[in-house]
Amino acid sequence: MNEVRCKETKDSLIIFAKIVPGSSKTSIEGLFDGMLKVKIAAQLEKGKANKELISFLAKKLGVKKRDISVISGHTNPLKQLEIKMADKTILEKLDI
Repeated sequence: MNEVRCKETKDSLIIFAKIVPGSSKTSIEGLFDGMLKVKIAAQLEKGKANKELISFLAKKLGVKKRDISVISGHTNPLKQLEIKMADKTILEKLDI
């Protein structure tokens, strides 16, 4: 398994992601420079892509949407996402 660039904190996991908005479907496309690469079927307008990203990852990881937040890169394709109460083992659910 390839390693997703991430940081573990006391009570969360921060992952680095590269987002490609406006795709035909939302899917994980592997890694890009160590970051999780995710194609998003929503456009970059009014936070739609961020909401789609959070919903998609919550479902894939088996966590609640409220436990995932964008902490950096709100309007940028390069993002840092915080997953509360998680550690690196949760990334195994992404099947990268």
